[in-house]
Amino acid sequence: MTLKEILAVSGQPGLYKLVASSKTGIIVENLETKKRMPVSASAKVSSLSDIAIFTVAEEKPLVEILRELRTKYSSQPAISHKAPEKELKDLFAEILPDYDRERVYVSDIKKVVQWYNILQSSNLLDLLDVVEEKTPEEQSNQ
Repeated sequence: MTLKEILAVSGQPGLYKLVASSKTGIIVENLETKKRMPVSASAKVSSLSDIAIFTVAEEKPLVEILRELRTKYSSQPAISHKAPEKELKDLFAEILPDYDRERVYVSDIKKVVQWYNILQSSNLLDLLDVVEEKTPEEQSNQ
């Protein structure tokens, strides 16, 4: 499994593992509850490997931010995503000092911390080190 197969589904809490594709969408499994559900092709679904966070200069891939959290917390759980707003902002400023404070909302920070904790509790932090093979099209775009 790679981070490409770990999905965030808009309007649904938590993270999901891609199980199968169908004509009308995909089947996903919640990483925490292990419950499966269909997701229609019209739903907004994002792979963790495709998500980035705004910084002052550029966008930083989510995987790099999750690695910083893993280093800071020595692969242990991070603070709760329900922690006070100031604690969450302080944490983000520590691991990503140049994050764009106008475009990165507290709700975004909460999601990142929650996703880290889900990956940690599911023993999936090792996925942060998996180097994903680039398709020939991705390689030619560099």
